[in-house]
Amino acid sequence: MAVEEEKVQPGEVAETPAEPVVEADAEAQGEPNPFEGATQAASSAPAPAAGTGGDLTSLLEDARSRADDHWDQLLRSRAEMENLRRRHASELEKAHKYALDSFVKDLVGVRDSLELALEAARLETADLAKLREGTDLTLKQLADVMTRFGVERLDPTGEPFNPEYHQAITIQPRPDLAPNSVATVIQKGYVLNGRLVRPAMVIVSSAA
Repeated sequence: MAVEEEKVQPGEVAETPAEPVVEADAEAQGEPNPFEGATQAASSAPAPAAGTGGDLTSLLEDARSRADDHWDQLLRSRAEMENLRRRHASELEKAHKYALDSFVKDLVGVRDSLELALEAARLETADLAKLREGTDLTLKQLADVMTRFGVERLDPTGEPFNPEYHQAITIQPRPDLAPNSVATVIQKGYVLNGRLVRPAMVIVSSAA
């Protein structure tokens, strides 16, 4: 018996039988998904783009942290330098103002002795010998103070003439002295810690 073919008339759409869904059927049957492992591996591996951005952010935060530390150190160093400068300026000012503090304290004692000697000399019953003794003691007190602060007196009588410390005011023939020696000291000189404060004014000997 011949099978008659169904003829499709123009304008009609032939109905196609529905195809079975493979995945749905496979899951229904409990089979593993062959793409599941690959998906999990891909999700667990770091994405290249995301990983690079994270590294840059970390580097930026580290650089910013170090920059903040350096800026803080710079500010602290500036503050310390400013405090040091102010402290040195204050100490220098005090050193200039009060450098002679000890010298003045010792000199005040010499002035007290001179004032007492002057009051004693004004009395009608003044004792000349006591006044002379008091004056000698006061002069010695002054010499001790000057020596304590590095002041030395120049009294070069009989020594060779030294133009660095002596100022010659005239030349005098002296057969008892070698030529170019200090014959007489008109005014004594002084040095402070080896530096000339005032030269000694002297008369220099020459050959007779």
